[in-house]
Amino acid sequence: MRQMDERKRLELREDAATFRSGSQNARALTEDWVGRLMFCPNCTSDRLKQFPSNRPVADFFCPECAEEFEVKGQKSKFGPKVVDGAYATMVQRLRSETNPNLILLQYDRSRSLIRSAMVVPKQFFVPEVIQERRPLAETARRAGWVGCNILLDRIPELGKIFYVDQGLIHDAETVRSSWKKTLSLRDAIPSARGWLLQTWRIVERLPEASFRLEDVYAAEDELSAIFPANNNVRPKIRQQLQVLRDMGFIEFLGAGRYQRRSLN
Repeated sequence: MRQMDERKRLELREDAATFRSGSQNARALTEDWVGRLMFCPNCTSDRLKQFPSNRPVADFFCPECAEEFEVKGQKSKFGPKVVDGAYATMVQRLRSETNPNLILLQYDRSRSLIRSAMVVPKQFFVPEVIQERRPLAETARRAGWVGCNILLDRIPELGKIFYVDQGLIHDAETVRSSWKKTLSLRDAIPSARGWLLQTWRIVERLPEASFRLEDVYAAEDELSAIFPANNNVRPKIRQQLQVLRDMGFIEFLGAGRYQRRSLN
C-alpha cells in the first residue's frame, strides 16, 4: 500500500494533456503535477498556486508567503546546463527583487511519472551562473535573438533541494530544513554573492570537512576563468572565507586550517 501511495504522488495526470503540441502537453502535465502535489519549501503552505497564463516570468506562487516559482521540465536527466529564455530578460530578472525560485522537473511520459523534482532558491541565481548564447542566425524566424543557459554545475549542492530524487520522495520537513539552510545567503550583498557562492562551491566539494587554505587556492585557475576581471584571486578567496566564517558555514582552526561546519 505504501508503494502504491508513493506512486500516486509521482503520477502525471494524463487528462491534463489536451493540446495538439507535444511540448504544450508536457508543460501542462508538469504544471498540473506542481499544482496538485508540490508544497511551499519556505513556509507551512501545503500547496502552490498557479499564476494566470502568459505571465512573463513566474508560473506559481505560494498563497501564504508569496514566494514565486518558475517551472521547467524535461524528459532527460538535467545535466550541467539548462536552456532558458532571452538573455536580456534573465539579466533583468537577476536585478529584480521578484526573481523567482526555479523548479526543475524530470518526467517519464512512457510511465506517466515524475522521476525528479528539485527547487533552486533564487539567491543562487547570480550573473556567473548565466551563460549568454550566440544570436540566432539571420535565416532564423527570430533572427538575432539571444538566449541563455543556466549553468547548474556552478550552483552549489546546497542550492539543489530535492522533493523527489530519482523516484525517492523527500518529506516536507527534510525539504524545508534544506531550504532554511540557504536563507542567510539572501542577506549577502547581491554584487558580492557570486564570489561567495563560487567559493562555497569549492569548499563544499572538498573531500574532507577539515581543509587548508591551499586546498581552496588549488581552484585559483577555475575561479579566474569565472571572474576574468579580477586579478587578485587569492586575496578574494581569503575574503570570502572570512564571510563564510561570519555566516557560520565554516570555522577557522588557525594556521591556515579550516573546518566545514555541518548545516544541520
